[in-house]
Amino acid sequence: MIWRMLALASLAVLIACGSPRADAPPPSPAIWQVTAPSGENGWLIGTIHALPDDSVWRSDAFEAAERQSRSLIVEIANPGDPATQALFARLSTTPGQPDLLQRVPPADRPSLEALVDEADMEAAQFSSVETWGVALMLAGAVSVGEPANGVDLALVRAAETANRPVAALETAEQQLRLFDGLSEPHQSALLASTAREAANDPKATIAAWLAGDLVRLEALSKEGVLAYPALYETLLHRRNLAWVEQVDGAVRAGNRPLVAVGTAHMLGADGLPALLSTRGYTVFRIQ
Repeated sequence: MIWRMLALASLAVLIACGSPRADAPPPSPAIWQVTAPSGENGWLIGTIHALPDDSVWRSDAFEAAERQSRSLIVEIANPGDPATQALFARLSTTPGQPDLLQRVPPADRPSLEALVDEADMEAAQFSSVETWGVALMLAGAVSVGEPANGVDLALVRAAETANRPVAALETAEQQLRLFDGLSEPHQSALLASTAREAANDPKATIAAWLAGDLVRLEALSKEGVLAYPALYETLLHRRNLAWVEQVDGAVRAGNRPLVAVGTAHMLGADGLPALLSTRGYTVFRIQ
């Protein structure tokens, strides 16, 4: 569920759907080559964690970067592990939760009601589910894509087929505990933002991701969950600071990694390309 949440609630721009029209430009999601001061190389790509069937996202530039890499780094290596679902249920379950609509401000209650209805659920189903868990469940229920079709899993499968090592920046438990550790006001903000974003038309954000329009993507990211400073700090900034240490180590070790993480983690001054640049890396966008 976490990977759908980061795709849908943390950043609505991480949704894509279907194959491009025949008259549409070829897909060109943003890709960077990074070179350490000592000369070792790596590559970064911002991913989509869930896609509909028959989605087209690979490009010639991406294929070239994948061929040149010797290893793969993703957020978590096995997001579909049944043990993760069991852990989610355990962490998110606390009997006696408040009425669902009371967990968000009055102005957000119509959007939340609409989201519950769209998910074909009932508010009473969440009487024992903590607010952050509700947000993840609802985001997953209305997703236009499937994690099985996501870029991350596609790259893991390709790496395994090619016998390239796969490393994870976090475990699923670490990711889930980020949400479980949020205060109730911040969980409320998460749920309210999820409800508001679910009502948005994804067409503009789909086009922005496929076109690699980082200016548009960054602007969109500031309209959702990441607009809340505390959520931005917890869900993105602190994680990026931890991740850049691992990416730096892998590049300098000569692993030639392809680093594939959610596009939100690539944007702006706190994104991985910028953080590597501050460490003396040459960062060149190749697409």
